[in-house]
Amino acid sequence: MAITKKQSTELAKQVFEYAPAPESIDHVKIQPRYGLFINGKLVEPHSKKHFPTINPATEKKLAEVSEADEVDVDRAVKAAGKAFDSWAHLAPSRRARYLFRISRLIQERARELAVVETMDGGKPIKESRDVDIPLSAAHFFYYGGWADKLEWAFPNRRPRPLGVAGQVIPWNFPLLMLAWKIAPALAAGNTVVLKPAETTPLSAMVFAEICMQAELPPGVVNIVTGAGKTGSLVVAHPGVKKVAFTGSTEVGKLIQRSLAGTGKKLTLELGGKAANIVFEDAPLDQAVEGIVNGIYFNQGHVCCAGSRLLVQESIAEPLMEKLKRRLGTLRLGDPLDKNTDIGAINSRAQLEKIQGLVQSGLDEGAELYQPECVLPERGFWFPPTLFTNVSQSYRIAREEIFGPVLSVLTFRTPAEAVEKANNTPYGLSAGVWTDKGSRILWMAERLRAGVVWANTFNRFDPTSPFGGYKESGYGREGGLHGLAAYLDLN
Repeated sequence: MAITKKQSTELAKQVFEYAPAPESIDHVKIQPRYGLFINGKLVEPHSKKHFPTINPATEKKLAEVSEADEVDVDRAVKAAGKAFDSWAHLAPSRRARYLFRISRLIQERARELAVVETMDGGKPIKESRDVDIPLSAAHFFYYGGWADKLEWAFPNRRPRPLGVAGQVIPWNFPLLMLAWKIAPALAAGNTVVLKPAETTPLSAMVFAEICMQAELPPGVVNIVTGAGKTGSLVVAHPGVKKVAFTGSTEVGKLIQRSLAGTGKKLTLELGGKAANIVFEDAPLDQAVEGIVNGIYFNQGHVCCAGSRLLVQESIAEPLMEKLKRRLGTLRLGDPLDKNTDIGAINSRAQLEKIQGLVQSGLDEGAELYQPECVLPERGFWFPPTLFTNVSQSYRIAREEIFGPVLSVLTFRTPAEAVEKANNTPYGLSAGVWTDKGSRILWMAERLRAGVVWANTFNRFDPTSPFGGYKESGYGREGGLHGLAAYLDLN
């Protein structure tokens, strides 16, 4: 017998209790102290300095990590430079074997890597387990397949590796960003010096173990840990021929200015303020799930997060009702619990930034909605949040919050939706929700965004290029576009 609309509403309002389902950490061994990975070995830093990395959900120290100085970075770049000659001239099919071997080892150590990623970064274990780690392995597998096919990938060109690649990655997807950077660089015949984010270095150190386990030739991959100073040393080193950076727009601008005139190749993947656009003919329940995935996935720590929701006026009220009801079902808490939807904010500094921008939204007149939510006493937490009555001029509609905060605006016509969506200095991604294929194509043609998702959001694949326009950077990662960035194609 079919249920009535009233019964459906009552069912939706029910709160279901979930028994705790914590992921076991018995199989994970985090070392009390990590050195630097240079020339195929874990070595002590010349600086003799270490810093703690903590679990943002508990504020407890996980390990001490080395802080690389100028001498350490120089050692790493020279090791990569020395390894380049033999690696670049290695038979491409043999290079491919190493990438396939790394991909397989990531799969074999998937549970360990997922737990390390969650403990160090705060993201829910189900996201680390089901998204980050499988995609990381997939990138190495994909680029391993291209390693011996470069002449077919770029016909009538002479693809040659560039040399040493200096790579700096962020804290929101530590292992996945590592895979995005290292896999195409190695497939193309380059060697690497990588600097992970200072708040999430542990999965990179596990990856160093995987490189040794795969018997990767010494110096092909080098990992130096530290804060922004270490990253700037990697970028500025004269032995580095190609720089790849993922992070904030402010730092990206500094890197671009510092490299002007050096002849180094540069790709930047920077901030975003994506518009998720819902038309009146969209399937609303499906759209609600896409909106939630677009902004609350990984606590909103996603550069391409759909942080601006543009809703056609005629459906704004029913969509907001459904969305608020869905927010009430999201479970915030222990990231290692398989039931958790919203984990911990990555750091105290990021939490304070989110809190400051949310306060600015209140001060400027936006209306705040947060579901009832009990925050743990320790750790860095912020509840899923949405703002209505938002103006285009408000900071929450213009600046990247990088947290679980959604700004809702309305529009009447497709042309107005395009104008509002493009009214941002960023241009990384966008989403379109409609039942009409012609409207999807019309919108995609006019949206100034590197990636436009249709009736979905935050979907990634190694074969698909990803990158932005305007202050979201330039260059592409993934697919053949990502491989070309590490090659001289003259």
